[in-house]
Amino acid sequence: MATRKTRTRTARKPTPGKGSRRSRRTARPAGGTTAVLRERWDATVAALGEAEAAVEKQVKLLMKKNRIEPGDAATMLKDVRSRLEIERKKRMKQFDSRMKQLQSRFKKERKVVGRRVDDAVLATLAALNIPSRREVSDLTAKVETLSRKIDSFRR
Repeated sequence: MATRKTRTRTARKPTPGKGSRRSRRTARPAGGTTAVLRERWDATVAALGEAEAAVEKQVKLLMKKNRIEPGDAATMLKDVRSRLEIERKKRMKQFDSRMKQLQSRFKKERKVVGRRVDDAVLATLAALNIPSRREVSDLTAKVETLSRKIDSFRR
């Protein structure tokens, strides 16, 4: 009786390049949080595509082993693909809505931080006894009105 030759797989060590965990954590694309999230979303979609290809390969192997008709296998694959597409669309909508929420929250927080910074600057100027622009412009306006009054008394 003939025996089948099997391949043994050797575990690959991750290299510090593209696929390692360390590089994914430390490498940040330029463009801020939106770019990071978009890149991660794209990576997720790519992983789903790879998973779909792996499932397709497994189904083909099962077809061979169990002698499944190609027509039945094709309908199973169509079902899996349609389910995956529905899930992709659903997750994309969720991603977009969460991004919009994050963006609106960021705008609100930016306004709050801006106000706090302005207040801190004004408090520092007051502590150092340095007038603000508003105070200087108010004093300038008062000096001009007083100068006009003095000029009117001189005539």
